[in-house]
Amino acid sequence: MRKPKLSHVDARGRVRMVDVGDKPVTSREAVARGTIAMSAAARKLIRSGQVKKGDPLQTARLAGIMAAKKTSELIPLCHPLQLTHVAVDLTATRSGYRIESRVRTSGQTGVEMEALTAVAVAALTIYDMVKAVDKTMVMSDICLVEKKGGRSGHYRRSQESGARIRKPGSRSDS
Repeated sequence: MRKPKLSHVDARGRVRMVDVGDKPVTSREAVARGTIAMSAAARKLIRSGQVKKGDPLQTARLAGIMAAKKTSELIPLCHPLQLTHVAVDLTATRSGYRIESRVRTSGQTGVEMEALTAVAVAALTIYDMVKAVDKTMVMSDICLVEKKGGRSGHYRRSQESGARIRKPGSRSDS
């Protein structure tokens, strides 16, 4: 079986940034999702608006948007992109929150890393704002849900590709 060629490694095994200069500019979109689970006390504090540092959900939304815009500064081989849209949505679940980001651009490379970064930083922001009440919070299941555009076309995560990924609104999710 042939090993897949890694685009960020040259023939001598050195890390490199991919040259996307010859790729066509196309519309691109990526959706990522993750969760943060927390104690009942932390959930109650957030949902009643009693967090002393402010509203963790609005702060996490803003942090996720800002993180998507700065992804190339955080992930060494990511290209800086001019994003045309970033949305971060947080949905209450039985154990905490589901975080979903949607990122768009017209460019020569995709926005998967920007969408994933938005989710991760939004979750970290919630943790930071509520850690005084619950240091046991768990951020998990951060994954790419969908991507559109570019040479590889449309990708949608299947249920089989991630046993822990659930459809929004499913019994084990709310």
